[in-house]
Amino acid sequence: MKQSSFCKDIDWKISFAVFLPIQKTVYFAIMQWKSNKLTDLREQYAEELYRFYEKHEADTMLMLLIRSFFGLSRSDLALNPGYRLSESEMLKLHFAVKELKTFKPIQYIIKETDFMNVRLKVNESVLIPRPETEEMITMIVSREKKKNLKILDIGTGSGCIAIALAKNLESPEVWGIDISEKALETAAENAALNQANIHLQLLNILDPPGNYFTGKFDVIVSNPPYVTEEDKKLMHENVIRFEPHEALFVPGEDPLLFYRAIIYFAGDYLREDGRIYLEINEKYGQEVAGLLSSQGYSKVELFKDIHGKERFVAGVKNKP
Repeated sequence: MKQSSFCKDIDWKISFAVFLPIQKTVYFAIMQWKSNKLTDLREQYAEELYRFYEKHEADTMLMLLIRSFFGLSRSDLALNPGYRLSESEMLKLHFAVKELKTFKPIQYIIKETDFMNVRLKVNESVLIPRPETEEMITMIVSREKKKNLKILDIGTGSGCIAIALAKNLESPEVWGIDISEKALETAAENAALNQANIHLQLLNILDPPGNYFTGKFDVIVSNPPYVTEEDKKLMHENVIRFEPHEALFVPGEDPLLFYRAIIYFAGDYLREDGRIYLEINEKYGQEVAGLLSSQGYSKVELFKDIHGKERFVAGVKNKP
């Protein structure tokens, strides 16, 4: 990477002034750095972040910023300890650290995350994919071995589930639906980025029944909103402040609202002997399993995640 003349010989304290227009008022901010060496800046920002995060977490997030912004790994820094940043690069890093101090998820700051061995774009219109969802996909891939399966992902968000299934199953036809146009735009961008052939459609699962699809699906999968108001009190502030509420929280006091809607929807669009896979709130596993059984599903199973919590339900649709 070519470095500007600014990057070459600065070892003293740097003061940099910037005008920040906020609501038609101009604020004058001063940033001070020991030098423009990246190793020095990393040390300086690490000390600042230790006041907000555990040491290991702060160090990991700083390296994620450095990798994302400057394409440098930890070993790159070790081999080139004198690497220097330009003015614009210093500002970019500075404002990213400032956002971390507000507890904004780093995935939203760098605008990407890794999921099932693919890179996904994320923003505040979609949830950040969780490791538990990777577990569900791994389970589905291990169980669904047929070619040309027709699969529906309800509440696709970033497209993480649909894309992972499209890339890990043999020649599937994968559809993803969501209530959010912005989420679908993100899912489409991720599908193109990862060369995954998926179909996307704007649809609210709570809407009245309609002729939404031609033919039936072999598999329906969903990670719907399942966080209750009671659960909300126990969640980290960064999740509540930054992630989209419509993708997280169940409206009102009905934790099974979306599961009933999905199972009712599957009555029309899941074929006989088709399979359904649902990620669930750990407190309502038996209730969701009971809903499936009451609607004529067989082989209903509850699965635990790596933390030992009931996290997934699966079932097979019987003939009426």
